[in-house]
Amino acid sequence: MNTTHTSPPAIDVSGISKTFNASSRSPVHALHDVSFTISQGEIVGLLGTNGAGKTTLIDLILGLTTPTSGTIKVFGQTPHTAVKSGRIGAVMQEGGLLSDITVKETLELLGAAFPSHRPYEDIIERANLGDILSRRVGKCSGGEQQRLRFGLALLGDPMLLLLDEPTTGMDAGARRHFWETMKEEAKAGRTILLTTHYLEEADTFAQRIVMLNKGEIHADGSTEDIRNASSTRTIRAAFPDGVPSRLLNEPLPGVLHQVATDTGLKITSRDSDAVARYLLTETTAHDITITGHSLEDSFLELSGASPDPITN
Repeated sequence: MNTTHTSPPAIDVSGISKTFNASSRSPVHALHDVSFTISQGEIVGLLGTNGAGKTTLIDLILGLTTPTSGTIKVFGQTPHTAVKSGRIGAVMQEGGLLSDITVKETLELLGAAFPSHRPYEDIIERANLGDILSRRVGKCSGGEQQRLRFGLALLGDPMLLLLDEPTTGMDAGARRHFWETMKEEAKAGRTILLTTHYLEEADTFAQRIVMLNKGEIHADGSTEDIRNASSTRTIRAAFPDGVPSRLLNEPLPGVLHQVATDTGLKITSRDSDAVARYLLTETTAHDITITGHSLEDSFLELSGASPDPITN
């Protein structure tokens, strides 16, 4: 008799709910009946507005907290067992570092905890740590500390990488280096789950998007499918004499999101024709362009996020 052995999924979340202060008069329902599966080798973006439950879900997968109900398996194991076996590496937004030792000492300290680990030289190159090895962690900038967390996450050669806002505080060059390295890690077959407020990063890097809204899964599909789910368009316009104050103070009807650019406005709307017509006939706008779907458009539409305030 032939027996087929199949690998367990990297992450299997089944009916997870999480309530904080459940016995109090003001319980906080962070997650409600969340279920999804991530196969080994997938690259998944976990998106949602602030308070949607992203960090709570990451903490549950890491075993840092326990669910109120439901189960989580990581490679068929409990999160605690998977972490203990070195199968998970995580880059968190903050914490987890000792401020009074150097970057090099931090690498060596964690490296000693693994029976075997990736060569330090490899980690230093991939995390771009060469110029800060002798610096005390407490003297590192926020972006430099994120680079160190990334290096520590890679040290144990994990099968799963959890990235919670991994490029927070990094400058443009460091962000570019980070994603180039992540592409190499993905090619090596690692499973990657990331959260980011830089939606263009998720659009470029993730194969699949899971979108949380108020603690529930609002959308789950390939990045292309989520992108194309939007009925919105992006309008860009330049203003030779500056953006009219009436547009700054009160966005046009139907506008979901607008931000100031160096030369004018970038507007996301469900009725791009009406917006463009108004700009052409009622303002001095020129160089008006209308482009199609983006992940940001879909995120704003599906999450119901309100337009950001505009600043000059």
